[in-house]
Amino acid sequence: MKKSFRYIVLSFVILLGLSTPQAFAGNKDRSGQAGAAELLINPWAASSGWGNAGMSFVHGVEAIYGNVAGISSCNTLDLNFTHTSWLVGVGNDTRISSFGLLARVGESSVLGLSIMSFSIGEIPITTVQNPDPGTLGTYKPNLMNINLSFAKAFSNSISGGFNLKIISESIKDMGGVGVALDAGIQYVTGPYDNVHFGITLKNIGPTMKFSGDGISLRVFMDNSSNQQFTMVQRVDDFELPTQLSIAAGYDFILGETSRLTVAGNFCSNSFTNDQFTLGMEYGFKDLFMVRAGYTYENGIWSKGGFQDNDGCMNINRGLSAGVSVQVPLSKKENGLKLAVDYSYRDTYVFNGTHSVGARIFF
Repeated sequence: MKKSFRYIVLSFVILLGLSTPQAFAGNKDRSGQAGAAELLINPWAASSGWGNAGMSFVHGVEAIYGNVAGISSCNTLDLNFTHTSWLVGVGNDTRISSFGLLARVGESSVLGLSIMSFSIGEIPITTVQNPDPGTLGTYKPNLMNINLSFAKAFSNSISGGFNLKIISESIKDMGGVGVALDAGIQYVTGPYDNVHFGITLKNIGPTMKFSGDGISLRVFMDNSSNQQFTMVQRVDDFELPTQLSIAAGYDFILGETSRLTVAGNFCSNSFTNDQFTLGMEYGFKDLFMVRAGYTYENGIWSKGGFQDNDGCMNINRGLSAGVSVQVPLSKKENGLKLAVDYSYRDTYVFNGTHSVGARIFF
């Protein structure tokens, strides 16, 4: 077991070393140079309710996004379905549908699968010759992320894991596919296992590039000729939004029925501002949880917000809140349970982001 733990720590250190020049190079001059920005969106309702502050604490299916080491807490089986109304009030009513599954495959090992799909709606086709919308029909972008995860608990205190991402972005005549890797470690200590630490490195992978008929067009040889030929435009590749998070949390045990968790997370982004998140979660008998968090980044308090040249690069205003209700469906200690989660994230201009999820686990 100790040998396996050394291997996973060594692999994590190697990934960290390879990505450090990018992970700590975040500045506004690089903003907009990365692609696949949907990799930075948390689609799950419970963990987004306190602004990703609980990365050292996250468990279950939601840990696939937050810190993959946390999926090792799965006892037998864990299912999660979440629907997100992203930036309510935007014209095309963007929706995010997420599904995740965890299954224990050994005494201390867990496998996970999750799918995150965007529904952006139909967008009018316009060209230089036909700039008015509605004359050429519409097109529908397709964005999907598939995650394959593995985590192992090396002791009662330490767990680690890896997550392989398959990224797909496409429209009717053009698309791109990429792969990325996440790695994470969680450590718990204290007299009641109430001190939590975590570190995760996300979206490490090769550049992506679009291809397809959409980058080619028919042109005339010259103005006086009727001869046409196909011209293919050059397309640059783009990097993925690498991210490094370091998190900690502490559980205050309030008698035999209640818990108050205070957590924080520092997130270093390669292509946007670094972020600091603080959050709190109150739990009563594992039946009811309420949580809130605030994410700060440089410029978030500027008057113009993300519209200000000196403002933040995130449309989220910083505040998030959520609630969970968990009901046991069996009298057994580790029997079947059902949970319903909700979260709200405040945003500039739009009417916020709402997520509703349902979990079944035992």
